[in-house]
Amino acid sequence: METGLSDAVDRGITVTETAAIGHAIDVSPETTAAFVGRALRGPLNTPVLVRSFGDFQRRFGGSWSRSSLGPSVRQFFEHGGAQLYVVRVANDARGAMVCLPANGSALVMRAVEPGSTEIVRAAVDYDGIDAEDDEFFNLTLQRINPDSGRVEDQELYRKVSYREDAEQFVGDALLTSDLARVVEPMPMHRPECTSAADRQSGASYAEPVQAGTDGKELSDYDLIGSRRDKSGLFALELVDDFDVLYLPPPGKGVDTGPAAILAAEMYCRERRAMLIVDPRADWTTAAEAASGVRDLGYASPNMIGYYPRMRERDSDDIARPAGGAIAGLLCKQDRTTGPWSDLDQPGLGLQRHLVPAASIDDEERELLHRAGLNVITPGTAGRCRVRGALTLGRGSVAHRGFAQLAVQRLCLRVISAIAAATRWAVFAGADRDIAERVRLQVADYLAGLAEFGAFAEDRFVVTCEADARQEPDQVARGITLMLVFQPAPCDAPLSLTLYLTSAGCRVASTAFAPAGAMSA
Repeated sequence: METGLSDAVDRGITVTETAAIGHAIDVSPETTAAFVGRALRGPLNTPVLVRSFGDFQRRFGGSWSRSSLGPSVRQFFEHGGAQLYVVRVANDARGAMVCLPANGSALVMRAVEPGSTEIVRAAVDYDGIDAEDDEFFNLTLQRINPDSGRVEDQELYRKVSYREDAEQFVGDALLTSDLARVVEPMPMHRPECTSAADRQSGASYAEPVQAGTDGKELSDYDLIGSRRDKSGLFALELVDDFDVLYLPPPGKGVDTGPAAILAAEMYCRERRAMLIVDPRADWTTAAEAASGVRDLGYASPNMIGYYPRMRERDSDDIARPAGGAIAGLLCKQDRTTGPWSDLDQPGLGLQRHLVPAASIDDEERELLHRAGLNVITPGTAGRCRVRGALTLGRGSVAHRGFAQLAVQRLCLRVISAIAAATRWAVFAGADRDIAERVRLQVADYLAGLAEFGAFAEDRFVVTCEADARQEPDQVARGITLMLVFQPAPCDAPLSLTLYLTSAGCRVASTAFAPAGAMSA
């Protein structure tokens, strides 16, 4: 098979590598977000990395009135986001169908990617095949951009067979296709040549005989998906790392359901990521928002909530969520000042065309902050600011420090970076100095963070212990790391204990380090 791809978007194939032994840990990696939602076209349940709104338009069809995913992606890049995984989900959508006549029967194919704007066409020729041979044929598949009419992707399968028992059976060959699959009924003969005309002619391709469909409105369960099938938000199992997750509301004026939000929060805890939660459309006052977030049970340090929604300036349109914009601002903040800083600072305002859908006075702002909600208020130069620097961890965490957004995000960054970079030690061969090598690797990392201003004091403590254990077919190590440091926004040191094994990383934390630990 030969393929030709016209874009540079990651097709969702992710290779996970173990970091090199003892290599330096990146102090300021690019923050990556992930959005899960409904799109016009594109692969289903496959994380696709996009680096601009143009990438998203080419791969997923741009904005669509029946989904808020497109506007959210636009907000993300407008507000400083740089890396975004998009997972497209659908409810009972179907791909277009192409039929190639085959002497009274037909070779029937259906597009892999469902949707009313997904156009896949096919051509058959016998070039290079013996004139007496009535089994083999060449098949060309193309994806056509519905707006420009240009060929976006092309696949060529040479000398395939219509016979199911043949080694070169076309149905088997298309199992790896990104464009189409063979469906029943199977042809009784090889498909006829689509045209003897020159291939420059559009008539040489068979167009779809049945258009694809966009399916029904999304339910919570379409967004959640299945871990076993790696669908919905669990498609992110294919992604090595992400920092921020957002589920844009399924449609205009429709809220993301609480079941999807709570499932996403649990997944974020597992993946050490933050979940952005939009205010519901029917929260029209600060009091409704404060009581509503409690009634829904949104209480987790891995959740970021805000109020109110936003409107386009000088527009009477309905209030829209700003979760995509906040995700972009978090990425921009990390790149410029680090996740340990405050989001409410110059250069991190929302675009001027966005204004709050409700005015919040000082008393209401305090009410929202007590509920764990950040507040979007007017700022200088017509750019609104996100004020509060809070997670939704109020009352749900044993230690108040983790209710602070900067403290929680710094700790998540530290844990993820160390867990990924020291995984080599779990499978290292016989080495009595392994604990010291890991300790030095982590100490260098924390020293780098201190230089960037992540800690209130330059002092920190790293201790490491390692023990070998026999596992099936290998010897693996258990690595125990204890870290003591004081995040810049925190009023006292805290400690984290990381237990690294072949199964992953488990973390225990305490709000404050034992007395005297920082002087060790």
